[in-house]
Order: sequence, then C-alpha cells, then structure tokens
Amino acid sequence: MKHILCTVLTFATAIAAFAADAPDNNNALQGTWSPIEAELGGQAMPAAVLKSISLKLENGKYEVAIAGSMDRGTYTVDSAAEPKGMTITGTEGPNNGKTFPAIFEIKGDTLRICYDLSGMKRPTEFKSVPGTRLYLVTYSRSKQ
Repeated sequence: MKHILCTVLTFATAIAAFAADAPDNNNALQGTWSPIEAELGGQAMPAAVLKSISLKLENGKYEVAIAGSMDRGTYTVDSAAEPKGMTITGTEGPNNGKTFPAIFEIKGDTLRICYDLSGMKRPTEFKSVPGTRLYLVTYSRSKQ
C-alpha cells in the first residue's frame, strides 16, 4: 500500500511539474501580432510589405489584415506534436475554403510560424526553401 501511494504521489508531482513548465499555447497565442521578418520560398519579404500586415489570433479564430484587405478563418493547435502543429482554415476572404498546415513556436512576445501554402503537409522544420511554397514568418506581439 505504501509503495502504491508513493508511486501515485511521484506521478502526480511529475504531472504537476510538467504542467507548470508547459506553456498554455492557446492562451499564449492570443493577441495581435506584427511580422518582423518573413520568407516565402526562400525569398525575403520586403519590409514595406511586412509593415502592411497584422495577425490577430483569438479563441481559435484568426484575422489577417494586409493593406486593408481582410482574410479570416479558424485555427487549431496540436501541442503534442514536435514541433507544435497548427492547422489554419480560411473561411472568408482570399483564402476561403483553403487549409494550411503549419508549425509554430512561441517564446515570450515572439511567435514563429512556418506555413505550407500549398496545403500539402505540415512542415517539419522552420525553413523556407526555394522552389517551395513554405512561408516562414517571425511575429512580434503588438503593444496595445
């Protein structure tokens, strides 16, 4: 009986420690983000283009404003995947009906996402390679 209690307490402590260290990705993603650098197919996006973009993530929904044009949809997160996965589905605007697999990482006020704009498969690393439709973006949390 003592051995079982010790095992249960050890397991409970390990789970609590893991939960304390693992960030709640859904909550950490919430907010408005501005791109600070981006590459599409290995080509850097111009700073002027980046300044015209903003991304808002809230409760499983996204909004991207690009020079006043809106793109809206939903996103789901797979925190168990390594790297963490994300699936973006457009519901309104130029990406209506399209699904984009992605990976992401968040560190403080910096969010990095690598999208496969071909919609084929989730990227496995944070790289945008020439000849692909991989879109790698580093965002900074917007101060509001």
